[in-house]
Amino acid sequence: MVAVAADGNGFAVEVRGGEETWTVAIVSPEGEVVSERACHDGAEARTYASTVRQHIFWLSPEKFREYYRIQGQVEG
Repeated sequence: MVAVAADGNGFAVEVRGGEETWTVAIVSPEGEVVSERACHDGAEARTYASTVRQHIFWLSPEKFREYYRIQGQVEG
């Protein structure tokens, strides 16, 4: 597992993979996996994780939750 740190809106993204199975997980500020996407290979997983990481820095927590269809409220 490779964790990609997030400072922007509190979310983080993790690339999880091996020889045949690759996934990208979005982790809430509370440390829980709130979204997961299967990828064909490591290159696809890293590309998707990079996009998510950019959104973490660009979007507010509310917009990020809306964009990725993550349920729940952001406590402020």
